[in-house]
This record gives sequence, C-alpha cells and structure tokens, in this order.
Amino acid sequence: MKNKFAKVALTLTVAFSAVAFSTIEKEKKTVDTSTSKVTWKGYKVTGSHEGVVDIKEGHLVFEGDKLTGGEFVVDLTTISATDLEGEYKDKLDGHLKSEDFFDVQKYPTAKMVITKVKSTGKNAYKVTGDLTIKEKTHPVSFELSVYGNKATGAIKIDRSKYDVKYNSGSFFKNLGDKTIYDEFDLVVDLNF
Repeated sequence: MKNKFAKVALTLTVAFSAVAFSTIEKEKKTVDTSTSKVTWKGYKVTGSHEGVVDIKEGHLVFEGDKLTGGEFVVDLTTISATDLEGEYKDKLDGHLKSEDFFDVQKYPTAKMVITKVKSTGKNAYKVTGDLTIKEKTHPVSFELSVYGNKATGAIKIDRSKYDVKYNSGSFFKNLGDKTIYDEFDLVVDLNF
C-alpha cells in the first residue's frame, strides 16, 4: 500500500511539474499608434479613392512567439483621403464623416476583436475577428504576417453589412456611373 501511495504521489508530482514548466505566459503587446498605419481604398464605377485612418488604441496577444489574439479601436473621426487636395479633399473627407457613410458624430470609432488565430506558416496567420462599425458587428477573416515587432495584414470589408449605404448598388437601383462598390480594402501596418 505504501509503495502504491508513493507511486501515485510521484506521478502527481511529475505531472504538476510538467504543467508548471510548460505553461507559456500570455503577453499583451500594445500597438504604437504614432507609427502604425491603416490605409483604405474604396472603389466606384469611374475609379477609386484612397486614404488613411488612425488607430486610437490596440494590442496583440502572444503566447511565446505565437499570435493568439488582439483588439483594436480605430478613430473614424480621422478618416481622410490622400489622393485628393484642397476643396475636393475637404468635400470627400466631410462626406465620409457624414451620415451618408460613417456618421462619425454618432459613431466615432470602429472596433476589431480577434476571435480566432490559426498559424498558416512561419510568421503567417489566418485571423478571424469581429468587426464593429456603426454598432453592427460581423465576422471578417484575413491573413496577417508578424515579423519581430511588426504585423501587416490586408482586409476586404463589405460596407453594406454595416449600414453604409450611400450609392450602393445593393440598396439603390439605376445608379449607373454613380455606383460605389460595397467592398473596400484596408491595409494595416502595426508596430508594437
């Protein structure tokens, strides 16, 4: 009986030691909002426009050197076109901030919460997250590369899911060359 008890105690000690030494701490790495960048590009029948929007705050979560999660808040009040100047730039910037598009007075931020991360290779991940714009939340998936203290990804977003309807062919018929396509692109360059 003593021998049996000693074996059980030894087994438990080894098991607890293995767990204690194999537990990897989660590390939350804060995004440097002054050097990180989000660029956008929207498309219409007659061309496209592009610009930037600031990250208000964010972080990535790692276990060891593996990405496991994260969360970001984008300041929509900073949305700005970079392909125009002067009066045309001011008009587009104002229009994007208006109720026709992002209604930044009522909804000043958008948020992304990473819900799933799958490694697809060295430094490469397939990321799924919940994106909230104008209080509407939908899942999005995208590829993200992480090298050292930098992460880069590209996301395609369908604005119609977030009640951004202006000149959308999904909501209005016979727009002709006034149609603005529902999908727009974001390229995210993060430093942390």
